[in-house]
Amino acid sequence: MTDEPEIIARKVGQVGRITLNRPRALNALTHGMCLDMIAALEAWRADDAVRAVVVDGAGEKGFCAGGDILQLHNSGKAGDDRAWLFWRDEYRLNTLIHDYPKPYVAMIDGITMGGGVGISVHGSHRVAGDRTVFAMPETGIGFHPDVGGAYFLPRLAGEIGTWMGLTGARLKAPDCVAAGLATHYCPSSRTEALIAALEQADLADEDALEVLLEEFSGDPGDSELAHTRGLIDAAFAGDSVEDIAARIGQAGDSWSAKQAKVLATKSPTSLKLTLACLRKGADLGFRDVMRQDLRVSCRCLEGRDFYEGVRAVIIDKDNAPAWSPARLADVDDTAIAGAFAPLDDDHEMTFLGETAGA
Repeated sequence: MTDEPEIIARKVGQVGRITLNRPRALNALTHGMCLDMIAALEAWRADDAVRAVVVDGAGEKGFCAGGDILQLHNSGKAGDDRAWLFWRDEYRLNTLIHDYPKPYVAMIDGITMGGGVGISVHGSHRVAGDRTVFAMPETGIGFHPDVGGAYFLPRLAGEIGTWMGLTGARLKAPDCVAAGLATHYCPSSRTEALIAALEQADLADEDALEVLLEEFSGDPGDSELAHTRGLIDAAFAGDSVEDIAARIGQAGDSWSAKQAKVLATKSPTSLKLTLACLRKGADLGFRDVMRQDLRVSCRCLEGRDFYEGVRAVIIDKDNAPAWSPARLADVDDTAIAGAFAPLDDDHEMTFLGETAGA
């Protein structure tokens, strides 16, 4: 045990500062961290002295590597409500960030995956650095890209979001900027200086924040998306994972061959569930995506692949999950459709200020 707080929230100058403070766990989110972030953001929303929020992660490796997957696994096994409570409050936090009336600057210089994406990509400003590795890798553990993945992924250009959601592709800073996942780039060597400048700045001028972000910017380098966009858009279109896999298998180029190998390692059930989430999410508002996320996340606890994925990746670490079913053709499409059905009244998604059944 440690006496260190899991997040450090404070006011510095005109900035509300949040530092995720679990560096040994790559700042992975716990339920308590979500609640603490909500409390800080709610207080600062009504505080005229706070003109912007800046969020970073302790240590040099990770902004936030995701949620506490093992606890979710254990909750599902136990049949209690810990996983549901975590997701409900995590999604409430995501929604608060999405709707936040003040600039929200996430310093995503490091591993930013899953839950870490949820507390960054929905904010107004996302600053990538040289250490940025951005991904939604959920299909590799029998899950789906939650935390609003079904909202922001379909809204990226072409089929970039579909490719990311299905394969768990890892993007570095140049690709994040090119895709619009990052709004700015700052070299890792200048990140601390940028944060200090924001803390010392007079942000009463609406342009001051943008001026500073540009001042500390630089050239992130060339994006690989310039070379692969055509292949991505051609391969990942449509509503059938089988068709996507077939097109990739028939393409005949080295990039497509690599994608075929990656897809073959993912949970077939998760691939179909994820594609359905993304296609539905393209036409939904943010809160409706959050409702969808909670329904689908809870349904993942009723299946087998989530537990098998967590066993293979986190518990035994053999990276050899035995998916069931093991083939796309054997996935029950009726069960996929059923994952989107409403939860009971006590477990449906509610937002801050609402009550169950509202």
